[in-house]
Amino acid sequence: MRFLEQILAVPGATFALLLVAATIEVLGDAFFQSAVHRSSGLGRWIFLVAGGGTLSLYGLMVNLPRWDFGKLLGVYVVFFFFVAQIVAKLRFHQPTTLPTLVGGFMIMAGGAVISFTT
Repeated sequence: MRFLEQILAVPGATFALLLVAATIEVLGDAFFQSAVHRSSGLGRWIFLVAGGGTLSLYGLMVNLPRWDFGKLLGVYVVFFFFVAQIVAKLRFHQPTTLPTLVGGFMIMAGGAVISFTT
């Protein structure tokens, strides 16, 4: 635990860890979506196990450090939104719509308010 706290003391490391955590969470969700909607048989079970393992890793990443996660949640939600849009486009071939872009702008604004104001 002390090692993790030393790493997070490096400028920018908290944001990097949140970006990695958001990426892992989105990938875990994508594994579950693939298991439920895009596979069957053994492939379905492989995606389910991958999703469970990936989301467990995400849970460890965001809960091991001692940080003010409530305040960092604003940045985390912004990262999650962007990574989710990338995965939706690349993995599931879903287009980004104007309402999604407008909502994304609101998410960015909310993340800035939560994270960078006192």
